[in-house]
Amino acid sequence: MTTKTETLKSRDLSGFITKYAIYIVLVVLVIGIAIYDPRFLSVSILRDILLQSSTRVIIALGAAFILITGGTDLSAGRIVGLTAVISASMLQTQEYGRRFFPDLPHLPLFVPIIIAIIAGLLIGLINGIVVAKLRVPPFIATLGTMVAVYGANSLYFDMKPNQSQPIGGLRPDFSKLGTGSIGSSATYSIPYIVIFAIVVAIIVWIVFNKTKLGKYMYAIGGNIHAAVVSGINVNRYLIYIYGIAGALYGLAGVLEAARTGGATNNYGNMYELDAIAACVVGGVSTSGGIGTVPGVLAGVLIFSVINYGLTFIGISPYWQLIIKGVIIVAAVAFDMRKYMNSK
Repeated sequence: MTTKTETLKSRDLSGFITKYAIYIVLVVLVIGIAIYDPRFLSVSILRDILLQSSTRVIIALGAAFILITGGTDLSAGRIVGLTAVISASMLQTQEYGRRFFPDLPHLPLFVPIIIAIIAGLLIGLINGIVVAKLRVPPFIATLGTMVAVYGANSLYFDMKPNQSQPIGGLRPDFSKLGTGSIGSSATYSIPYIVIFAIVVAIIVWIVFNKTKLGKYMYAIGGNIHAAVVSGINVNRYLIYIYGIAGALYGLAGVLEAARTGGATNNYGNMYELDAIAACVVGGVSTSGGIGTVPGVLAGVLIFSVINYGLTFIGISPYWQLIIKGVIIVAAVAFDMRKYMNSK
């Protein structure tokens, strides 16, 4: 009887660790760094980590849409770069000496932002059409888009009179989106960009869990053939999903330009790999059909803690890359083991 009880307890413990592994890893990372340097637990450090994570969260949530369908998106970073350049190029102060558009009148803040998000949406829709209608594998389709978008962004960025000069002199009302905050104290304030990320995360959670689109997204990723047989218009919903992801990348690009106070055509480089890695570490299955918003958030925070925390205690960036690589491989291996055991 005792042996049976112990076995059940062991299974319960194993199940708990499996279910909450990502959160356990995050807590262990924070505790480990805090033991080395207790200053890491200060409110200002937490604020900085959240600030740096905000745009990455939005990008990762966009990538999660694609990954849950069983696809992948390598164009995310370049869409971020393009939309950062588009928004920044139209939101410079009138007094700035090297304006991208010297004769552009003062536009309402929301106009360039909407234009940039629509640009991201359109590129996402193109990805979806190529994948759904032309049957090009997502890896190849988005790889082609990644290269093409970078080329288009570079041509735009090289237009006269800018000619590939970093875009600066952004309007205060635009920069405030990325650097402003609620609260009188710099330490005990909530940055607007963090609020944007939280709102996006809530909306995405609702889409994942409470809408037809979310239900069909998981169905497509779980078994695309069964989804077709059950009457789901797979092509239509794939196009929708890629479009939503593109719009989220567009929003992230706008906020990244506002946060950093400028933009170049190299913005967003390799962001897609960080986003995919955060999703995988956060429990989004590489085989499709599995993934949660809290898991994605935890995945982003893990990499932010690694980047910020290990730098904070003076560990070489090269060791940080090694640690990140090991975590990614371990997460994928764990995911594939679960997938094989379910077969």
